[in-house]
Amino acid sequence: MKNFGAYLLFLGSLFRRGESPKIIFKRTIDEAILIGIDSIFIVAVVATFIGAVTCVQISYNLTSALIPRSTIGFMVREMTVLELAPTITSIVLAGKVGSNIAGGLGTMKITEQVDALEVMGINSTSYLVMPKILASILVFPMLVIIAMFLSILGGYVAGTLTNALTGQEYITGLRTAFIPFNITFALIKSLVFAFIIASISSYKGYFTTGGALEVGEASTKAVTNSVIAVLIADYVCAQVLL
Repeated sequence: MKNFGAYLLFLGSLFRRGESPKIIFKRTIDEAILIGIDSIFIVAVVATFIGAVTCVQISYNLTSALIPRSTIGFMVREMTVLELAPTITSIVLAGKVGSNIAGGLGTMKITEQVDALEVMGINSTSYLVMPKILASILVFPMLVIIAMFLSILGGYVAGTLTNALTGQEYITGLRTAFIPFNITFALIKSLVFAFIIASISSYKGYFTTGGALEVGEASTKAVTNSVIAVLIADYVCAQVLL
């Protein structure tokens, strides 16, 4: 509870003596480019193969002749939109983006760059952390949308190449009983996960003490805590919104 209280106080410090909107906006765009562009490749690879594997495994288990093959496309869509794209993508980003944020802030902390900002009268949390959180909230939904598209495409390619079903059957399944709110639900989850990952990683990095070894430990703790928090938030979101 002590750490949780310190985390809440840390979040509160973001809004005290905040930097000008112009500076925050510029730094947010810079952070968004770093987070987004650097993460597209890993998100694309993970999403494509998750969709392909999901399609193949559903096809393997769907042995009843009474169930139409288009059900494979339906199940790939539902699993991708509701769970795989937002949650798995966020867990992957927790490892990549979270460790990067914690490592960067931790290095600045132990080299006294953060203290130098405070001496100059700059609110270091607002200047360094706020843009990272805003950039994550901006970029994560875009990456999740990309993951949705590539996962469904990966399922299509895998299904047609392995002759599990025809392309028309897959598309028919995709169109079956579609609920538009599921997309909204996935994007809401991505916003929640983005805030959790960026804020926890920033907290762990910002309060790093010691040397290079402690920076590595902070990055590890940031990823571990972020993944656990994402899974808990995933359950809470599903319970509240569905």
